Amino acid sequence: MKLSSLRKKIDTVDNQIVSLLNKRASVVKQVGKLKRKSGKGVYAPDREIEIYKNIADQNKGPLPDKALKAVYREVMSGSLALEKSLTIAYLGPEATFTHLAAIKKFGSQVKYSPCHSITEVYRDVELSRSDYGVVPIENSTEGAVSHTLDMFISSDLKICSEVLLEISHNLLAKCNMKSIKRVYSNPQVFGQCRSWLDTHLHGVELVEVSATSRAAEIAARERNSAAIASILAAEKYKLKVIAKDIEDNVNNITRFLVIGQHAPAPTKNDKTSVVFSCKDRVGVLHDMLVPFKKNKVNLTKIESRPSKKKVWAYYFFVDMTGHYQNLDVKRALKGLQKHCTFFKLLGSYPSGT
Repeated sequence: MKLSSLRKKIDTVDNQIVSLLNKRASVVKQVGKLKRKSGKGVYAPDREIEIYKNIADQNKGPLPDKALKAVYREVMSGSLALEKSLTIAYLGPEATFTHLAAIKKFGSQVKYSPCHSITEVYRDVELSRSDYGVVPIENSTEGAVSHTLDMFISSDLKICSEVLLEISHNLLAKCNMKSIKRVYSNPQVFGQCRSWLDTHLHGVELVEVSATSRAAEIAARERNSAAIASILAAEKYKLKVIAKDIEDNVNNITRFLVIGQHAPAPTKNDKTSVVFSCKDRVGVLHDMLVPFKKNKVNLTKIESRPSKKKVWAYYFFVDMTGHYQNLDVKRALKGLQKHCTFFKLLGSYPSGT
């Protein structure tokens, strides 16, 4: 068959796809009207998971599931924008890893609002200036982001979803490596690239700034300076990539949370997060963990933070598998609360991929 004939076939299929996508969009607009009447949030993580599963189950190839998921990410992004003019707050400025995580979750068709701090992300969502927020919670190399944990103590926002993002750090500059006198980046990023920096830029001044894209912005205007940031930051600030993938651990993953005012419905693969405090007595932490073992609930993370109200008093943040509506999780949490002086359910949400 001739190339021109094959291209005509592709054009015919494309016409069908466009027609079906617009037909889908018409139904989406009706869904949006029903959600507004019922007061439900536009973004439904449980439905998102269901759609991804459906397309994977229906996929017979040759396109891989990953490619179809990327296509549908944008289809659903356009659908969200049709239902409502959606605004997503994130820890900015543009081109940070939090920005990339937000795009991975919500696509390119919604509005993004960069914030100067994690506190500002929470406030934007609490005051309804933004519909949802995206904040970092932990890195596989450097551990928890304490500021995000602390915000959950006072905020009534719920965790709606999570995003797992593979992090690749790059040395960016306008000069060559030998001319670099100082490097700018986020403190956690320096921790993730410690060995590489010691080997290749030993003795060079390391300057901590609030965000990787802020570092790139400074490096773009300051002589003999470099930044550790994303490829997106290199493109935005017109910097050369001096060295790629300089993180010490190749399995460098950061977990981000989507926060909002609406709790998602259960799926078959959920995670629940809580925070609690207890009286300081011998064996109390053991007693608080017993209900989870008794009800066979798997704990995936335990993190402690100082209460900042009383010396040597702590809050404990716990992640577990399952939804709080599941009977085993419900029983475990009920048993836990008997020993608590403070308890808060932070949310049940689909496990990230």
